[in-house]
Amino acid sequence: MQTIILLALVGLGAQLVDGALGMAYGVTSTSLLLAVGLAPAAASASVHLAEVGTTLVSGLSHWRFGNVDWRAVLKIGIPGAIGAFAGATFLSGLATDVAKPYTSAILLGLGIYVLVRFTLKGLPARRAAGRLSLRFLAPLGLVGGFLDASGGGGWGPVGTPALLASGRLEPRKVIGTIDASEFLVAVAASVGFFVGLSGAGIDTTWVLALLAGGVVAAPLAAWLVRLIPARILGSLVGGLIVFTNVRTILTSAEASDSVVSGSLVAISVLWAAAVGWSLREHRRTVAAAKAAAPADEPREPALVGE
Repeated sequence: MQTIILLALVGLGAQLVDGALGMAYGVTSTSLLLAVGLAPAAASASVHLAEVGTTLVSGLSHWRFGNVDWRAVLKIGIPGAIGAFAGATFLSGLATDVAKPYTSAILLGLGIYVLVRFTLKGLPARRAAGRLSLRFLAPLGLVGGFLDASGGGGWGPVGTPALLASGRLEPRKVIGTIDASEFLVAVAASVGFFVGLSGAGIDTTWVLALLAGGVVAAPLAAWLVRLIPARILGSLVGGLIVFTNVRTILTSAEASDSVVSGSLVAISVLWAAAVGWSLREHRRTVAAAKAAAPADEPREPALVGE
């Protein structure tokens, strides 16, 4: 019973982070399942089955709050589903630990870019011209979907920084679009795992516990992302990407515990400083905008008898 409650809490926390920042549900949940001894394929399959429900609720919640670009959802989601099916069937017969350090290095570079961009500059006053093209989104979806299914997580860490870096969507719409499109990825991955594993090693009770926690958190996360200013949200997302992937790289390199801990503490301090700076600059921008706004014209007093 304690395990079920823990899984529900993990599902709740992971979805709260994922729905607000666009990533981390799969990584967090899969890590826990692996820690308790589940095989990689079965762990990823369990998480993706739970994500079918959590991503549906999360996507609808983001849509309700106006956080979704549906054209981008289809352009990235359909290729993502194809990649996820391929990744699921691939993982069913092969481990992918060797690829993690290389993938993390790419994601780390994107994370640093996003963190620096939003901390120092925020969103540009003018969006980059044009819409997100299929030429850009289709390969991104294929890679993200494959990594998500074969590595137990990756749709958010791949898609979120890439869309943020494009400058064509504001952060809350990036997160809403990634969360909504992940439903297609989760469905395709689940089908792929069913084909590859035939249900072997998947604990339905664990899946339902993860699902229950995630469903509770999804609407709250969609509401939260609407309230956080874009500049601050960008710094939060960038810092999360850097933190997660530095940890993966150091762990894969078999660095000592002291090196890993020291590095993560240093990153956490810099991350907090970046968020604090973004918050200060956001307040300064808001204050300047209010000061520059024209004052309301005083009303003329009504004449007696009118």
